[in-house]
Amino acid sequence: MKFNDSLKKFGQYFVIITIAGLLMTSCSFPGRATATPIVPIDDAVATTLASISTKPPAPTLIPTATPFDLKGLFCEYQFCIGHPQDMAFYDVNAQQNIGSPSTYSAGILASYNASLFLQMMWQISPGAADPTFLLNLILDPQTDARTGNQEVKLIRNMNVIYTPITSTASPSLPHGGAGGTRKLN
Repeated sequence: MKFNDSLKKFGQYFVIITIAGLLMTSCSFPGRATATPIVPIDDAVATTLASISTKPPAPTLIPTATPFDLKGLFCEYQFCIGHPQDMAFYDVNAQQNIGSPSTYSAGILASYNASLFLQMMWQISPGAADPTFLLNLILDPQTDARTGNQEVKLIRNMNVIYTPITSTASPSLPHGGAGGTRKLN
């Protein structure tokens, strides 16, 4: 009888040890022998990488020049400039102060309609060989930003520099262009 009692007790211990062993092994990570700090880190990195979007960022739109018919002609201050026929330039300096209008050596003209605003500044600057000097004079660093590469062109006997810009000066004029020129001798 004692042998049977021992066998029963052995069977009970065997069942308890087997259940305890199953419980202990069910808490481990599948396919991994031991849980180390590396495992949760690997899992976190894999989850983070899986959540990163693979879409490329939206492209930044750069405004392009819109060609205008420049059949209008403004001739004053010893130079002429073409402009759209439905727009007329006015002297900004004379508008602001009748006693000091623009002159041959310096001035500001402006013109506008419902869809376009033009402003032209000029200044004689002896010794300034680089038209970017004038470009920097025109652009206000508080409100204007260059959005493209400068284009340099030789037009007749002038170096002309042009750059597209964006501006926060007015919500109705969010982008445009600025240019500078230097007359070659």
